[in-house]
Amino acid sequence: MEKLMKAPIRLFQCLISSGLLIVSAAASAQWTLNNEASTLSFVTVKADHVAEVHTFDELSGTIKEDGSVSIEIALASVNTLVPIRNERMQSMLFETELFPRGTITARINSGRLANMAPGSSEEMGIDFTLELRDQSQTYNATVLVSRQEAGLMATTLKPIVVNAESFDLVAGVEALREVAGLPSISRAVPVSFTVVFED
Repeated sequence: MEKLMKAPIRLFQCLISSGLLIVSAAASAQWTLNNEASTLSFVTVKADHVAEVHTFDELSGTIKEDGSVSIEIALASVNTLVPIRNERMQSMLFETELFPRGTITARINSGRLANMAPGSSEEMGIDFTLELRDQSQTYNATVLVSRQEAGLMATTLKPIVVNAESFDLVAGVEALREVAGLPSISRAVPVSFTVVFED
């Protein structure tokens, strides 16, 4: 009889221990950005009414166990689908020889992530800092965070508007406008992203 009583207790203890191990593992996980599964895009508007979508094709980054997020953007990987325009953006706008990378830093609630079950999603507001050409600006992004078996995916629910003035890019925008013979290029750029981190 005593053995029969102890069996459920042991089972309960095992379940509790297993649960604690799972939560602990999730909380201490360090994730690495999957570049192939991630996208960072921005929209430019020229001549008042012509909108085009461009991307950066090389991203890298991590989420550390304390919830700190770091993402690096290889500015030379800008992809407009037009080779000469890529080269002009690299040299005239971003000046990639002097400023090869942009960085995004943020901090998220690692405990909140640990409590998310695989397959679940939550809407979160995340403050982050974008550093570009030795200038930095803080933004707030509304993102949908989806917990996966081996990591997470975060997708912007609203575009983030980045202004050229914030990063000393106005002269570069004007240079692009002149060389392309355009009447105007917008200095406000909507940016969206989907980033996937895996352990």
